[in-house]
Amino acid sequence: MGKPQLGKSRIVIVGGGAGGLELATRLGDKYGRKGKLDVTLIERNRTHVWKPKLHEIAAGSMDISAHEVDYLAQSYWHGFRYRVGDMIGIDRDRRQVHVAPYFDTEGREVTPKRSFDYDVLVIAIGSQNNDFGTPGVVDHAIKLESQADARRFHERMVNACIRAHAQWLPLGEHQLKVAIIGAGATGVELAAELHRTTREVVAYGLDQVDPQKDIRITLIEAADRVLPALPERVSKETEKLLARLGVNVLVGAKVSEIGSDHVSLTDGRAIPAELIVWAAGIKAPDFLKDIAGLETNRINQLVVRPTLQTTRDDGIFAIGDCSACSWGERGNIPPRAQAAHQQASHLYSQIPRYLRGEPIKDYKYRDFGSLVSLGEFSTVGSMMGALVGGNLVFAGIFARMMYLSLYKMHEHALHGSVKVALDTLARLITRRTEPHVKLH
Repeated sequence: MGKPQLGKSRIVIVGGGAGGLELATRLGDKYGRKGKLDVTLIERNRTHVWKPKLHEIAAGSMDISAHEVDYLAQSYWHGFRYRVGDMIGIDRDRRQVHVAPYFDTEGREVTPKRSFDYDVLVIAIGSQNNDFGTPGVVDHAIKLESQADARRFHERMVNACIRAHAQWLPLGEHQLKVAIIGAGATGVELAAELHRTTREVVAYGLDQVDPQKDIRITLIEAADRVLPALPERVSKETEKLLARLGVNVLVGAKVSEIGSDHVSLTDGRAIPAELIVWAAGIKAPDFLKDIAGLETNRINQLVVRPTLQTTRDDGIFAIGDCSACSWGERGNIPPRAQAAHQQASHLYSQIPRYLRGEPIKDYKYRDFGSLVSLGEFSTVGSMMGALVGGNLVFAGIFARMMYLSLYKMHEHALHGSVKVALDTLARLITRRTEPHVKLH
């Protein structure tokens, strides 16, 4: 089969996270509108929220309606097609993606099992938490992998506060206790955000709850420090801030089992908890393991060459958390939103070259550092690489501005400068008149 030509080509992108949606939007804007490319985005969800924002939804500090993007509307305005469903297989010989039937919340079939033809396939389905087979995680813990997870946690948190306020009996040992397993960015940010929002929820008239005495947040990390993937100075600064917030941090603590009202550690300790969040470890979805004969690693990521093409099929690319792209002696490129953003930008320029039969340039990861939000007015982070010629650790207002700028880059890729500016202004105005914490 000959190589497809620009103008006749079908681009199928599976996964509407940061990288996948940005790529679909940009290709649609430039080529889809003009009929030069047929761009299709396949995604199981109906709306998109930037994944680093999930902890804010869980804590109730973000109005999701102001930040979510409707895939169907986005596709209409930006020249691509949106098709709902889960990828369940790939036929590399026929160049087809197989998608499972989609059912609504009442179990009725909305779309049947379908197949989509492609000339270029981009897999961008992200990652999920790795529970390492720990007993009790599936039954008793919540993983913040989707909007539904975040909403479920938030509802349970508010219900826990209402229950504690209304009951006549003294609080149980586990009540109003939150255990977060994994002190990476998600766990740390959730702990800090919950410290503030749980107190604001109680302040809405739940006066039988004493937030200082009754609400306890414990952050559990198997490594010897929080944020183990970041420089030690960032970890130390973060631990100081968490201590000031009253978050109980346990490092070097390995979880052996999770019960309905406690977390058991390998050293015999039991941490009482009414709400348990698993935020430790990552892996690509299990169904990716050796899918269609493609090479994957031990955590199910698709192994790609520097061009972001999979090692066994030039017409299939993988970006974001589901791809394993080498970063030289430092291992693989870390699973961060900035990497997905950069890889989407790279493929935006390289897919047309591939379709024209021109050589594809290698992707070069530029590390702009890591930033962790510890609540509304506190952020810590590190900026590395060519940007500062070394390693700079910083905290405070400047760090928070940098953190927000990462999100603005994502919004800009989806909506353009004018809409981002107007939306930001509208949020600033409504922020002064609306409650800071959402109760639904």
